[in-house]
Amino acid sequence: MEASQNRYNQRGVSSSKEEVHRVVDRMDRGLFPGAFCKITNDTLTGNVDLCNIIHSDGAGTKSILGYLWYRETGDPSVFKGIAQDSLVMNLDDLACVGAWDRVMISSTVNRNARNFPAEALAALIEGTEEFLQSLRDLGISVSSGGGETADVGDLTGTVAVDSCAVAVMARNRVIDNSRICPGLAIVGLSSSGQASYESFENSGIGSNGLTSARHELLSKHYFEKYPETCDPNTSQEYIYCGPYRMMDPLPGSNLSVGQALLSPTRTYLPVAKAIAHELGDRLNGLVHCSGGGQTKCLRFGSGVHHIKDNLFPVPPLFAEIQKSSGTTDEEMHQVYNMGHRLEAYCSEEQSRQVIEISQSFGIDAQVIGRTEASERTDQTNHVSIHRQGRVLSYG
Repeated sequence: MEASQNRYNQRGVSSSKEEVHRVVDRMDRGLFPGAFCKITNDTLTGNVDLCNIIHSDGAGTKSILGYLWYRETGDPSVFKGIAQDSLVMNLDDLACVGAWDRVMISSTVNRNARNFPAEALAALIEGTEEFLQSLRDLGISVSSGGGETADVGDLTGTVAVDSCAVAVMARNRVIDNSRICPGLAIVGLSSSGQASYESFENSGIGSNGLTSARHELLSKHYFEKYPETCDPNTSQEYIYCGPYRMMDPLPGSNLSVGQALLSPTRTYLPVAKAIAHELGDRLNGLVHCSGGGQTKCLRFGSGVHHIKDNLFPVPPLFAEIQKSSGTTDEEMHQVYNMGHRLEAYCSEEQSRQVIEISQSFGIDAQVIGRTEASERTDQTNHVSIHRQGRVLSYG
């Protein structure tokens, strides 16, 4: 793991974000310390029966891939997908605490106006409104609170797209992941394929690990032609060192490499809402496998050994990233979702219902593992991932 982790670190990114958690974990965790998102008293209205959630995230370096596609093709509509990426990375985190109504969202676009012109900005704004309308058509009440565009050429050579979501919800409807305990089934919802509410095949990539994926798959052509997309402090050894151009076919897939990398992040909001409605208190928790990939679950429940021994087959994009980069299995599962991006924790009896609900939306689902009592002497959480005859251990 050390060699591939060094490649990741050499690009100025961290898969574990240990330095962040060392600070954040000492702070107030809110009304439900074990929940997926921090939940606070309702300071907006002062209603003691309600609570507030505020969440910030964005498309990350996926916006650079949008920029490369735009510069290569002249098609600004690619940024509609980047708008969706930024929104979903907030909204699907909120879904894991049961917030999908009375949500207000705002986006911030930091751009280099020389490289990111008006037509590209217009596509981002239009994409935001179109995606929010598609959610409303699915019964998800999310409204736009506007946003901000800043021309900050000294900060970015391209564009950064971020969003912030605010929600008000009833306290008695919060999904509290502190209820994740030994004795549960873990149901994974596929990140690839095509959901009934999607108009495209999804590669499953989401919006995590794109710095590594971009440089490991794409060729030096992009460094030579678009140096503004790289950190000048990064050694050229780690910049665009892959074999592909964006229009090249992705092995084992119907998508090109660029299409797969840019595949807009799937939202699970309508599925999560249906699962929560049907299961009620029989749903013990939801985990969005975003930052931290298949190890995200480490942070939820107490005294839990998460055993994942029936994962989905690895989607072609992740397989090609690993093949091109030589990244270890350990790091791949810590950086990428590797086939499913949402986990539902429930009894074995309820797992069939979760699977059926997911499949009704065209999303494959299966029991990918279970929870048992922690085997650690200090009873801390840990994860065991079974893949191709090996057991990957975390925590």
